[in-house]
Amino acid sequence: MDTGFPDQDARTDFGRARRSRRVAGLARRLRREPDDVNLILPFEEVVAALGRRGERRLGLQTIDLDSIVGTVDRTREFDRSFRPTSRRLRQRWERIAKAMRRGEAMPPIDVFRVGELHFVEDGHHRVSVARQLGLEVIEASVTEIVTEIPAGRETRLADLALKGHERLFFERVPLPPADRARIQLSDEWRYAELAEGVEAWGFRLMQARGEYLNREQVSHIWFEQEYVPIVEVLREADLIGDGSETEAYDRVIALRYMLLRTHAWDEDVFARLREAIRHPPASDDTLVHRLLGELPRSTRP
Repeated sequence: MDTGFPDQDARTDFGRARRSRRVAGLARRLRREPDDVNLILPFEEVVAALGRRGERRLGLQTIDLDSIVGTVDRTREFDRSFRPTSRRLRQRWERIAKAMRRGEAMPPIDVFRVGELHFVEDGHHRVSVARQLGLEVIEASVTEIVTEIPAGRETRLADLALKGHERLFFERVPLPPADRARIQLSDEWRYAELAEGVEAWGFRLMQARGEYLNREQVSHIWFEQEYVPIVEVLREADLIGDGSETEAYDRVIALRYMLLRTHAWDEDVFARLREAIRHPPASDDTLVHRLLGELPRSTRP
């Protein structure tokens, strides 16, 4: 309980913040959450993964403290929830806590906004104290960084590699935002494979048409005439499985030529695919060999 004496209460606040971090770490281990779930996000690495397009000053705004999860200066003195990780912060932290408890005015912090996230440039201790005191919002001078792909509230350090490959995929396969939202993969290397597949598909399309098509045209035609129809067939045949529709498409795209040669989107082919997807082998190559081995020799490519 608060004593009403700012000096004593500030010291208690710092101790509570440190204990809260230890308890959160224990709870994370008991829940078997990823190791990086509470690591503070580094601004430069996040922006590099998402692809920087520009920036704009938004001025003074009131922002949610929960949205502040990163830092510009790569400090390791706070975790993602801005609980202090070191006793070295005590003197300055308690000085700010005493001032805030006395009701003294605090200058606005400086932050960069990336998608739904905010990264502190100046004001780490003020954010930490405000969160410990139970505040929900804080005044901030905001600069928005516009990126190629967005960042959601749940973005973690381990997600950056996936985000980087996602960004590179959309550079190679430029789709409008509504279509982009449907392309979802959980393995970063799948984005590279899918991009190569789209480019190969586009090359065959240009050969068939006898005309040059730019990346935007190829991407649009691929999505409308290849991706969407196949996903609809897979959905109707109950072949999407537990993952995303893109992962389902990716699983069967290696079999596309074989299926076209058979001219059969029939129940026999669907049944074999359904069984293979529900009980997947160790690798996609094994899946291909299994299905090829089960189909009649005359239908093999």
